[in-house]
Amino acid sequence: MTTARVFQTVLFSAVAAFTLTHGVARAENVKSSKKQESVKSQELAAAKAESGGSSIKSASPRSVGKPGDVEPKITFSKFYDRDYIGDMQVYTARYEDTMVQIARDFKMGFVELRSANPFLDPWIPGEGKKVLIPSMHLLPRAPREGVVVNLADMRMYVFLKPGQAPTTYALGIGREGLLTPNGTTSIIAKKKDPVWRPTARMRKENPMLPAEVPPGPDNPLGEYALYLGWPEYRIHSTDKPYSIGRRASSGCIRMYPDQAEEIFKALPNGTQVTVVNQSIKSGWIGDKMYIEAHLTMEQADKMEVDGGLSDYVFPEEDLGAIVASAGEYAGQLDWTLIRQVVRERRGYPVEVFRKTGDKPDVVAEKSAPVPEALSTPAAATEKVTAQDKKSAPVVTTPN
Repeated sequence: MTTARVFQTVLFSAVAAFTLTHGVARAENVKSSKKQESVKSQELAAAKAESGGSSIKSASPRSVGKPGDVEPKITFSKFYDRDYIGDMQVYTARYEDTMVQIARDFKMGFVELRSANPFLDPWIPGEGKKVLIPSMHLLPRAPREGVVVNLADMRMYVFLKPGQAPTTYALGIGREGLLTPNGTTSIIAKKKDPVWRPTARMRKENPMLPAEVPPGPDNPLGEYALYLGWPEYRIHSTDKPYSIGRRASSGCIRMYPDQAEEIFKALPNGTQVTVVNQSIKSGWIGDKMYIEAHLTMEQADKMEVDGGLSDYVFPEEDLGAIVASAGEYAGQLDWTLIRQVVRERRGYPVEVFRKTGDKPDVVAEKSAPVPEALSTPAAATEKVTAQDKKSAPVVTTPN
C-alpha cells in the first residue's frame, strides 16, 4: 500500500471517529442560514477595516478588555456562531516586569504566555522586549452553553447569553496524578468565604494539615467557591494567583480572585459545566481556516521544568477534527504547514488555509520573539488611554 493510500485511510478513519463522537454537538453549535453567513462576512470586513488590517498593535494591561468583549452585533441563532473570540496583542516589557506578573496583568495563564513567547527569557523578558499576548482563542468542540472548560488551554469559556460571545478566563488545573475530570456536571452550590476541609488523602500526605481551614488569607479556596456535582471538585478563587495557567491543583479549577468573584455573581446554581481536553482546535474566520495548538498535559509539565517540548504528538482525534472542520476543502490542506503548527504549539490561532487558494501569510522565524508576518484572525485595536500613555510603553505596529 502506498504512503498516500495509508495517509488517506488514516484520514478517513479519523474523520469517521470524530464525526461519530462530535457530530451532534457540532450540528447544534453551527446552525446558520445564508443570511447569517452574509452578516458574518459584513461584520468581519467592518472589523478589519476598523482595526486597520491584520497588524498586531500595542496594549497596556491596565486598559485591556476581556477577550469576550468581541461580540457579534446581530445574532439570529440560539448559539454563538463564530469560531473565535478576542484579538492578539503586543506588550512592551518594562525593566521590572516578570512573565508571571505580565500574565496576571493581562489575565493570562503562565504556560500559555510562555508558549507564545518561546524566544524570551521565561522569567524576566527584559526592558523593551515585545511580549506577544495570546488573547485570541478558537472555541473548543463542546456545547456552546453554560460553562466550557478546556484543560489543554487551561481556560474557561462562559456563555452567559444565547447567541453572544463567551467570556474567557485563565485557569489552574489538576497536576499529574490528580487530574481534573472530563465530562459534564453542573454547579450545585455556591459559597462566599468557604471553609476548606482537606481530604483524607491530603491529610495522609501532610499530617500537619488541620481538619479544616476557616475563611481568611491562608484558605486555599480564597473568597469564592462554586461546588460541582462531582464530589470534592470545585471552581474557586485562590490564595496562590501565580498558579493560574499551571497544573498545580489537586483537581479543582482555580481562578484569579477577581475573576472568580465575577463568575460567582453571574452563574446560578444548576449551570451546566462541560470539561474537555482538546490540545488542538481549528475553526474558520471568513474565508480563512486557523489552527490553535496547545501543549499536551505532559508537554506543559516539561515546559515548566526545562522550557522544552517533548516528542511530536498528533493524536488521531485531533487529525479528524481538523479534517472535519475543513469540510470540502480537506483535500487542499497543506499538511506540512499544519504539522509545523502542531509541532511548535504556540497556543494562538495560526492561519493554515484560504478558500481563495492564496497561501497563508505565515513565516517560520526561529529567532524572532514576535513573528512579524504572522497572520492573525483580527488585529488588536489599540487600547491605551490618555492616562496610560503617561506611564505605559507604546509599541508601533510591526511592519
